[in-house]
Amino acid sequence: MSTIVSAEATLEQAQELGLLAEEFESIKKILGRTPNFTEMSIYSVMWSEHCSYKNSIVWLKTLPKDGPQMLVKAGEENAGLVDIGDGLACCFKIESHNHPSALEPYQGAATGVGGINRDIFTMGARPIAQLNSLRFGNPENDRTKWLVKGVTKGIGDYGNAFGIPIVGGEVFFDERFEQNPLVNAFSAGIMDVGDMISATASGVGNPVFIVGSATGKDGIHGAAFASKDMTEESVGDLPAVQVGDPFQEKLLMEATLELAKTDYIVGMQDMGAAGITCSTCEMSAAGEVGMKIDLSKVPTRQDDMKDWEILLSESQERMLVVVKKGNEDKVKAIFDKWDLNCAEIGVVTEAPNIEFSYHGEIVAVVHADSLVLGGGAPVYNRETKVPAYFEEFKKFKIESIKQPENLVEVANFLLTHPNIASKRWVYEQYDSMVGTVNMSTNAPSDAGLVNIKGTNKALAMTVDCNSRYVNADPEVGCAIAVAEAARNIACSGGEPSAITNCLNFGNPYNPESYWQFVGSVKGMTKACLKFETPVTGGNVSFYNQSVVDGVEIPVFPTPTIGMLGIVADKSKTMSLNFKKKGDLIFLVGESKECINSSEYLYSYHNVKGSPAPYFNLDEEYNMHQTIKSLIKNNLINAAHDVADGGLFVALAEMSFVDHLGFDIVSHSEIREDAFLFGEAQGRVVVSVDTAVEDEFLDTMIASKTPFTLLGHVTQGKMVVDDEHYGFSKDVKVKFDNALGDIITA
Repeated sequence: MSTIVSAEATLEQAQELGLLAEEFESIKKILGRTPNFTEMSIYSVMWSEHCSYKNSIVWLKTLPKDGPQMLVKAGEENAGLVDIGDGLACCFKIESHNHPSALEPYQGAATGVGGINRDIFTMGARPIAQLNSLRFGNPENDRTKWLVKGVTKGIGDYGNAFGIPIVGGEVFFDERFEQNPLVNAFSAGIMDVGDMISATASGVGNPVFIVGSATGKDGIHGAAFASKDMTEESVGDLPAVQVGDPFQEKLLMEATLELAKTDYIVGMQDMGAAGITCSTCEMSAAGEVGMKIDLSKVPTRQDDMKDWEILLSESQERMLVVVKKGNEDKVKAIFDKWDLNCAEIGVVTEAPNIEFSYHGEIVAVVHADSLVLGGGAPVYNRETKVPAYFEEFKKFKIESIKQPENLVEVANFLLTHPNIASKRWVYEQYDSMVGTVNMSTNAPSDAGLVNIKGTNKALAMTVDCNSRYVNADPEVGCAIAVAEAARNIACSGGEPSAITNCLNFGNPYNPESYWQFVGSVKGMTKACLKFETPVTGGNVSFYNQSVVDGVEIPVFPTPTIGMLGIVADKSKTMSLNFKKKGDLIFLVGESKECINSSEYLYSYHNVKGSPAPYFNLDEEYNMHQTIKSLIKNNLINAAHDVADGGLFVALAEMSFVDHLGFDIVSHSEIREDAFLFGEAQGRVVVSVDTAVEDEFLDTMIASKTPFTLLGHVTQGKMVVDDEHYGFSKDVKVKFDNALGDIITA
């Protein structure tokens, strides 16, 4: 085989591919020569933020990663893995597909769902549930409506066809997401402990296979595309958006899980970002081996593909598999059975080089370890700067806001606001019942509840982040995101186990954006240590901003938290809905004179600058323990956390399910608007059957957790301080239809 004659890459080409001048010089030192264009393309995608985390890994390493249930630490495999008992493990992860969704919302969102599910079943786990976290601009704008419709249809079509229920999620609207929406997808799967397939190559002489779909020109430079600014010219990057086929992925999953039950393979990895390049390099580096790959043996969808196009393609539904020599025909038979491509494209060699050839000519020789996170990929700790707004926000005083005379009007405003109103129009695009494991459909709970068939256990899972809180104070706001996730798990009857995260921020070279990132990591660390929820992995998505007239406008910082909880006894799950007239309503936790960063202050009063809401981590943790004890001892029959929209919204949501109502009295020492609509943290509304009232009170007094009797459940009328706020059945119609009316107008 002769070496191809290829022109040396130039600094200008390197910079066009997103590399820095000093990185170009580093590559020359690593290789001992100037790279050619194909090699430069390989380094550009592998050293992009999306693949190498070069601007974030310094801080990601500070996150807590150890816990008694952890089976795989963050960064070791495609996804996190925790022991859930009974010989079973749960594999889960969240990732972003923001930039592709901004340009082509249907395929961008669909392939995000496909990619996160592949991360799960590549490890040998069968996906059983999905969630998503979505951020859009003003829903009254035509472009936002187009994005919302495309993203939700993409998620729904792919997930429904693939056969995995969507059991929860969140949707948030703000003008800061106008040009750059956030689309974060979460998936969880179940497997037997000990059956994990590692994303590692080993054994010199073992054959390397590519399996699944043929390779096309879609998604080329997709990882680099995800690591740069969104501009008005970004529409020219449409080829960087992948195209998904859920039916092909369903076949690939079944073949993969069948293969996982054999001893035919050494390792396997999903081809996500950077395609063949990433999977060959990362598997080789993990196993401290090299590879020889013949790109002309890769099944392609087009006849005229260049070597670098095959290397960088992010065509979906593909895997790289290292097979134990002698088992080639057995592996092929499995993929033939499922009518999938299975092509031998190379062999494992001794470290350190990966050699790529094409039609008899060597087109690239690179060092595997030099390309990957934890190896030779660059690592930076960027400059931070406290934004001027941070100190300005702190100056806000509640006294500057006059309490409205008509609080019924405020309540109606909030219940029909896109951020508070039912997301029914969105979730009706999804199939929540496929697979028959969703336990929350008829009895809604704060977290999604998933039945683990054949056991007495269930899983509780949630995705949470209030972007506005994080913008106001990144450290406090991100700690609140972890706490709210844990609160949702606790209110549903679960015990928090571990988290995955999707860290969505602006340009890391912007010191203010990087300050938001660093503060969020610090807040996440504190909260995860308190709740004993180690970080299993996740995704960093920088460069989420718009550039308008040369001015960079970042999205609100959004460190989305995906948390997994374990319900040891599924007869002890808890729903959020009131059960019957006459039950007592208590607030567990303490109301505060606080309207900071609330939807009420931000949207009703149009005050955009204020601190994060009241939050005390120790108080929050203790309150959770009390809620879990109340559920365990059958002392409450409903639990719902006070979150967006405040106490009134929580009470209304508890009423809507069965058309019941409430009659409560406000706190005489707290402004009524703060009492009803403030978003101070650490509070949960519970309902109590009068038959167990004494035992409930004894437990609460012993717990030393603050609590207040608010009132009682009514037949359907919603009353505060003897003022009528409407009948829940009538108000629910507006609540259910408000978002859909806006999106479809």
